Amino acid sequence: MQLHQLGYVMAVAEEQNFTRAAARLHLAQPSLSRQIGLLERELGVQLFFRGPGAGPVELTGDGRALLPFIRRVLADVDAMTAEARALTGLTRGRLTIGATPSLATRFLPSALAAFHASYPQISLSVLEAGSRELTQRVADGEVDLALVVAPNTHRMVTTTPLFEDRLVLALPRGHPLARRRSVRVADLDGLAMVIFREGYDLRSTTLAACQQAGVTPRLVSEGGEMDGIIALVAAGLGAAVIPELVVRPDDDIVARPFARPGLSRTIEIAQRAGRPLSRAAQAMATALDAHAVATAAALHGPAAR
Repeated sequence: MQLHQLGYVMAVAEEQNFTRAAARLHLAQPSLSRQIGLLERELGVQLFFRGPGAGPVELTGDGRALLPFIRRVLADVDAMTAEARALTGLTRGRLTIGATPSLATRFLPSALAAFHASYPQISLSVLEAGSRELTQRVADGEVDLALVVAPNTHRMVTTTPLFEDRLVLALPRGHPLARRRSVRVADLDGLAMVIFREGYDLRSTTLAACQQAGVTPRLVSEGGEMDGIIALVAAGLGAAVIPELVVRPDDDIVARPFARPGLSRTIEIAQRAGRPLSRAAQAMATALDAHAVATAAALHGPAAR
């Protein structure tokens, strides 16, 4: 089995076409087909359905089962290559960082800007998704580090707590609850609310808190973007549970904290289990931790974390 053969499989799987994959790889199509055929014979399985005509090429069931392993092998090789370059003094590199929507909108940009100022030679890519998808991407080697919401249950991913993300109730100006200094989860009973779509962490956190308190909010709208949710609140459509760190003075809303013990979620840094971080990824983790400390201090004073 040759490493380049695994790369050929990935190219065909992504392009769903041998001709396009060969062009992408700068190979003759017969050579590409031959190499994949050799790999299939060595593995003892057929990876692709080869039908007549120029239709899409599809993975077989065996091919779909093996593709995650192939992806991880190639990701591990990329990580090894990046680390070898760092050890030999080469400074080029690339990091892919994942984050949930609220963190990608208001927390991550400043941290990335600080990292880029120190390491301008490292190119950065950001993937925004829910925690479940992000942990799978980390496990598959597609994402180097991800900011996710605890708890993590993926056996191929380890997490390190970063900070406690306090939640507040965002309200339209003039709303009766906006006159209070704090609110309770019980106040959400029957309250018109804007909420994130299925698969987003803030939705599950909000509904779990309501269930525990025995209350049922009235869900009037769903969204997937933090700025969109805040805009809907400002327009008077309903209230929303959002992280305190996303609130800005120019947002046309009122944010009220939850009375003690409050409402919060734990933000963690996720990485692939069993794989040491590259130097660039370790530097990024350090930058995220420093930014978390600075953000907590700005919100709650130097003693906060």
